Amino acid sequence: MPSCPAILIAAPASGQGKTTITSALARLHTRQGRRVRVFKCGPDFLDPYWHSLASGAPVYQLDLWITGESDCRQRLHDAAQEADLIIVEGVMGLFDGNPSAADLSQHFGLPVLAVIDASAMAGTFAAIAFGLQHYRPNLPWAGVLANRVGSVGHGAMLSDAPNYWGALLRNPALQLPERHLGLTVANELPDALERLDAAADALADTALGKLQWDGDGDGDSWQRWSVDFPAPHTAIPIPPLLQNKTIAIAQDAAFCFIYAANLDCLRAMGAKLVFFSPLADNALPDCDAVWLTGGYPELHATQLAANTALRDSLQAHIAQNKPVWAECGGMMALFDTLITTEGESLPFWGLLSGTVTMQKRLAALGSQQLCLEAGTVRGHTFHYSVTDTPLQPIARTSRPNTEASADKGEAVWQQGSVRASYFHAWFPSCPEAVAGWFV
Repeated sequence: MPSCPAILIAAPASGQGKTTITSALARLHTRQGRRVRVFKCGPDFLDPYWHSLASGAPVYQLDLWITGESDCRQRLHDAAQEADLIIVEGVMGLFDGNPSAADLSQHFGLPVLAVIDASAMAGTFAAIAFGLQHYRPNLPWAGVLANRVGSVGHGAMLSDAPNYWGALLRNPALQLPERHLGLTVANELPDALERLDAAADALADTALGKLQWDGDGDGDSWQRWSVDFPAPHTAIPIPPLLQNKTIAIAQDAAFCFIYAANLDCLRAMGAKLVFFSPLADNALPDCDAVWLTGGYPELHATQLAANTALRDSLQAHIAQNKPVWAECGGMMALFDTLITTEGESLPFWGLLSGTVTMQKRLAALGSQQLCLEAGTVRGHTFHYSVTDTPLQPIARTSRPNTEASADKGEAVWQQGSVRASYFHAWFPSCPEAVAGWFV
């Protein structure tokens, strides 16, 4: 059974700096020549871009419901066989959600390193750290790291916390930029790697950063957090349902919400994958089906609308009755019109009937399932827009383990060969159902 040092980086709430610390730690050890594998707890597309840049390796999601226990176990086992260090970034607060990051920690024995924004506290820091550690019995614990402290003296005021691993000073240069759906994608920033290097340098000055890799037998090293990762039960093979099919996948700054596991799943079903940019390309690649992925079409609406050549190519694809799966942002671009948060009306591609309206308030968030004849696809939803369309849903998603209803969940619409929904699907949860979207 493979064994590997592993920690889960969590926090008492969102916005504490988990992604920065996770990426900085991955970058620090990668620079030291170690093979680091990073995972993200929960259905997040954006944080993994930073983790992948920091570690130089693909990043996969771990979620005990969406991806499932068996999938999580397989991925951790495989990572432990090849990596020197495994880092898992938690989601929201440590105990938030069902399943939570704490659930994942306990299920796989991952020691928790808590990151706490200490910018406005002193003695209370230790109380929060103590509470996180002891709120749930038998939670594996690595310790606590203070983030965004005001000075060296401020950091010293926090050092009474149990298992204290130091503090990072408040520095705007170390904060990763955000927008309405989360962090800015790393590859959009020319200085992204420099930001991570600066954060890694700062972390190197903490007790955690100075911790020996191999100890001298006293346990004071990274080996204290070695975890055994047993092999999972025999995996069910994925059937070759897309053999000899070519799927064109939208991928650029406007369409960037792609699970690496979804690409693996399509390939395992026998599909050939080709990629195109709706922002820059004049035509679809030669293909049998199209996947319009999620992303930020609202930020690029004018440029997308101006690319009439790509729209015409997509229209010709649809006219030949070739399938299109349009997911969230990919779906939004297909509608007639986008209304911005400022009330401006902008044209979109006009390949689906309806209007998309952006709003400042979150419209939907959470795990979802889509029950189809071929099986149940798991995934999630997360969007700030609402859609007004004359199209009638052919199906609806529902919350985990609940029945679908006509007035809840995300609609799945169909117009010709186009199927579209706000639902972000985790393809490996039911390859048989997913294959039906591309044939």
